[in-house]
Amino acid sequence: MSNPWRGRPSLLSSLLERVPSQCAVCRAWPSRPVCDACVTRFAPPAARCLGCALPVPQGVPRCGACLAHPPPLDACLAACAYAWPWPDCIAQFKFQGRAGWAAPLATLLRSAPWVEPALEQADLVLPVPLAPGRLRERGFNQALELARRLAPQKTDARLLLRTRETPAQSGLPRAERLRNLQGAFALEPLRAEAVRGRRIVLVDDVMTSGASLFSAAQVLRTGGAAHITALVLARTDPPA
Repeated sequence: MSNPWRGRPSLLSSLLERVPSQCAVCRAWPSRPVCDACVTRFAPPAARCLGCALPVPQGVPRCGACLAHPPPLDACLAACAYAWPWPDCIAQFKFQGRAGWAAPLATLLRSAPWVEPALEQADLVLPVPLAPGRLRERGFNQALELARRLAPQKTDARLLLRTRETPAQSGLPRAERLRNLQGAFALEPLRAEAVRGRRIVLVDDVMTSGASLFSAAQVLRTGGAAHITALVLARTDPPA
């Protein structure tokens, strides 16, 4: 039987956002999908590199890799590490069609340091687009659902395009991920001038190697964007 909500994530989300629920982490009731206490405990503010959002010592703005090879981003901000309980929450959002997670996860992202000013200063908020096959499979683009809740008036889902399917990125080294994504993003040809001189915010859910965000940002940089900030919900950190 087909899913009656497929293709209608905004409607489903608006309904779910109004229904009290248990906290998915501590099971407190009634609560939002993730309660304030669990956000405080599992998504504490942390010092992260401004270029790639990896952990750095307090007071250090950029990691050595970003100093040696600056990425095409002016800033990269992450709300939390990709560690329990967030992988389970994000998996429900992305892979189980539970678009109602978009609102609480966007709230988590918005509450991270410097995210609110980045959104206020942005001219455009662009979700990292999915390849057409992946979009059909999931029924919605999770980055777009986050962006719409972060800055609905600034979000543009049709300016940055995914031009082709790419092999699965999981398990590949960073250099190979970057090769996979060469030419995978482009600006809408009739509207490419829309990014020139603008402050852009790129939105994605999870950052692993940074290959997708860096490839998308390079297209924006080539198109003349004045400033590019990436906002990601979770960052995969190296093993401790």
